[in-house]
Amino acid sequence: MTRIALNWRKIPQRYNLIGTQCVTCETYYFPPRIICPKCRRKGKMDEHKFCGEGEVLTYTLIYSPPQGFENIKPYILAIIKLKEGPSLTAQIIDCKIDDVKIGSKVKSVFRKIVEEGDEGVILYGYKFKLAE
Repeated sequence: MTRIALNWRKIPQRYNLIGTQCVTCETYYFPPRIICPKCRRKGKMDEHKFCGEGEVLTYTLIYSPPQGFENIKPYILAIIKLKEGPSLTAQIIDCKIDDVKIGSKVKSVFRKIVEEGDEGVILYGYKFKLAE
């Protein structure tokens, strides 16, 4: 139980799409940053919860997944530009490869990422699906 709580507290961006915004230049960052690369010490960073909407910049179909992901192959992996600006890499679920296009609108969903062993901790996080 401690391990689950630890994962939840240590990685809020994984569960809630939490990033940061520089108050000085208004640039958004994901994952969160402590210092704004543009403003450096003059910038002030605030936590920001992203809306979870975005669009596909590029994508690929994974046929040879890393260990632990063999049961979901093949799967779609995409670089997604969030509505607020930052880009991230995420799996697109609940669709066929032919349904995904560059520019497709997507929204984040909370799903199982991986299970550590047969009786291990189940880790959850963000994935994306096509917006309706």
